[in-house]
Amino acid sequence: MLSLDLRHARPGGVSHVLCLGAHADDIEIGCGATLLSLLQSQPGLAVTWVVFSATGPRIAEARSSAEAYLAGAASKQVHVHDYRDGFFPHEGRAIKETFERLKSSVQPDLVFTHYGNDMHQDHRVLAELTWNTFRDHLVLEYEIPKFDGGVGSPSVFVPASEEHVQRKTDLLLAHFASQAGKRWFTEDLFRSLMRLRGMECNSPSNFAEAFYARKIVVG
Repeated sequence: MLSLDLRHARPGGVSHVLCLGAHADDIEIGCGATLLSLLQSQPGLAVTWVVFSATGPRIAEARSSAEAYLAGAASKQVHVHDYRDGFFPHEGRAIKETFERLKSSVQPDLVFTHYGNDMHQDHRVLAELTWNTFRDHLVLEYEIPKFDGGVGSPSVFVPASEEHVQRKTDLLLAHFASQAGKRWFTEDLFRSLMRLRGMECNSPSNFAEAFYARKIVVG
């Protein structure tokens, strides 16, 4: 098994991270612990955080959660859009235009986005547009547990400390009160997926987040 320090995954290191999420809590669920680890180890990290669908109380939740996660960032930009949940395939043109604006305003070293074969249609649209737009970038596709299933066999594992695992789950539960009544939105579910991925990569802490990588250039 090849071990790679994510901080040095690109020549010159990682100084700017772009996080893309279809819904208000997707980024946090998919890569929250990894992002917290990067922010702790790289005080100069800049982060652009984009949520594509949030309405009503979810707008405030998305913003407050992003601010909490990015407290250690050297600089940050948080964008929250209101594209209709569940209808991304039918709003493709408008979402594509948002990606085009992103392309002209940021040059990230690392992009976190949804898994391309995710069972949720909104997630798949974002993954496709990520690859259409950021063609010469390191892209890691994160996973979201859901009723539809679709948890597969990722190829990239990032061990997570117990500290970051707990902070990830604490922040999720603290900032997304609108999801509290949902049976899947629980601490044990979030921890269980990270525990499974930790076992698969023999993480020293027993926890990890996992990602899919279509293309990585080493050298």
